[in-house]
Amino acid sequence: MNSATWMQEWQAMIDSVGTDFGVQYNQHGADAVEVGAIRRFLEPLEFDCALHRDPQAALEHGYRGIIAPYSSLMTWITPALWEPGRQVWDAAGSDAQPNAAMRFPWIGDHIPQPPTTRSFATDLQVEYVEPIVVGDRLSISGAKLLACKPKETSVGRGAFLMWQSEVRNQNGSLVARVCFERYCYNPVARSAQESAATPEAGRGTHGGN
Repeated sequence: MNSATWMQEWQAMIDSVGTDFGVQYNQHGADAVEVGAIRRFLEPLEFDCALHRDPQAALEHGYRGIIAPYSSLMTWITPALWEPGRQVWDAAGSDAQPNAAMRFPWIGDHIPQPPTTRSFATDLQVEYVEPIVVGDRLSISGAKLLACKPKETSVGRGAFLMWQSEVRNQNGSLVARVCFERYCYNPVARSAQESAATPEAGRGTHGGN
């Protein structure tokens, strides 16, 4: 497949930039924000700030209550891997994988992305809008395609895809915007001569779709 042909396969995604493919997507975190989890998050960092432990100090500085560190955002939007009545592990061994995967809004038949066999994360950006306060229950929704940039790299041919989702609390207030970029690609077969010249070219096929 020549360069022009494989790049043309991404045209539908390029034309879809600006489209929100996650209109029906709304995923709640496993737990509400609570003081004990904040303490355990800060403990290995030995990070002391009264705003993360003293309700009065937080109120005096204009917050609704004790606030969680901004860097702990993923803790509050990640769903539970296991729930009562659900079997997650059905195999033993150090390489065993859970039979339940997280649901991602940027994967599915509703997206006009050409087939790829490999992908890995390349960037994560977060715009924090409102503090995360003890008692908040966060959810993440939406999957707006911000960019699609086809490119051939040392690992194969594919495209860098940038997606944006929004995080809100139980009141519907916007807490953060999360931009997540992935490189989705198909490995390109290389000759023995090319492989010898670039020994690292065959490496880096991290994960799959």
